[in-house]
Amino acid sequence: MKKIALAAVFAGAASTAFAGGMDEPVMEMEPVVVVEETTGGSSSNLIIPIILIALIAAAASSN
Repeated sequence: MKKIALAAVFAGAASTAFAGGMDEPVMEMEPVVVVEETTGGSSSNLIIPIILIALIAAAASSN
């Protein structure tokens, strides 16, 4: 197993050593502004945690 890990390390080191020259930098696009739309009230964000707490409490009380 140690030989396989050592071979993987050497293979990784060898592949980066022969990676080649540097390319010219690529111009990236300007960032796009993202507009988040507001959804319903904050109570809609509490439904899943309340259900999870109820399921955990039900499982704990059944034991």
